[in-house]
Amino acid sequence: MATSNWTRTQLEPAVLARLSAVPLVSRRLMLGHLSGRHRSAHRGSSVEFAEYRRYVPGDDLRRVDWRAFGRTERYYVKEFEADTNLRCCLVLDTSGSMGFRGKHGSKIQYAQQMIGTLSYLAIQQGDAVGIACAAEGLVTQLPPRRNPAHLSSIFEVLERLEPKGSTQLVPVLHELADSLRQRAMVVVVSDFFVDSSELRGCFEHLRFKKHDVTAFQLLDPMEIEFDLKRPMRFLDLEGGAAVFADPIEIADRYHLARETFQRSLQQMFLEAGVEYHCLQLDETYDQALMRFLVDRNQR
Repeated sequence: MATSNWTRTQLEPAVLARLSAVPLVSRRLMLGHLSGRHRSAHRGSSVEFAEYRRYVPGDDLRRVDWRAFGRTERYYVKEFEADTNLRCCLVLDTSGSMGFRGKHGSKIQYAQQMIGTLSYLAIQQGDAVGIACAAEGLVTQLPPRRNPAHLSSIFEVLERLEPKGSTQLVPVLHELADSLRQRAMVVVVSDFFVDSSELRGCFEHLRFKKHDVTAFQLLDPMEIEFDLKRPMRFLDLEGGAAVFADPIEIADRYHLARETFQRSLQQMFLEAGVEYHCLQLDETYDQALMRFLVDRNQR
């Protein structure tokens, strides 16, 4: 049985310091209870003007625009974007295929570093973070909390992970879409070895609930290159039958099937309104996260 062999000590202070310079921001309006750095769906008082609306009895007279009254002889109230805190739900696929290990390490270790780093960054900026681990169902779930002590609980979950079993990501994401009561940033880390037509429904469900959804697909370069030279037995890490084959004979069919699958997956995420990143394990996790954070801030 594959184990992750990951500990919180593998989080690098220099990487955390570098990534902390770029805030983690939401692409969607959030509904939090506390003051924060993310745009809220509610109106409030901040430095960013949103719109005018007609005065109604009970409105704060300090928000009346007297210049507008002088021009129109009607009372208008200024409204501003209210900033709020973020609820971040990190979903990690812990099925057997995530235990695949090449020369750059295993997918699950890469995912643990990403999830652990994102958890630290979010809690450091005062946001609430939760984690859900999916394999043959919802294996572990911690609801979002913003208490710094909650970070230790998340790390304990990550350290205990053992990738095993089949991928039941679709029903888990449907369950999360129903159970998350407030808008959240949902980050899913998986290899997504699931038919894209099945994935479409759960991601559209999350978007229908107005969550800000990002998908990180992890692939080992060996899975892309398939540069194998001798006959061998291929094992299904999720419990299926083993297959003995000559890679040279099946390489063309393999590349065609993989490219077709990738195109359908990318198109599905585009149509579902999900931010999608395909990562190869020969790129360091901190490079991938920096690109993710910078892109969001630029948007």
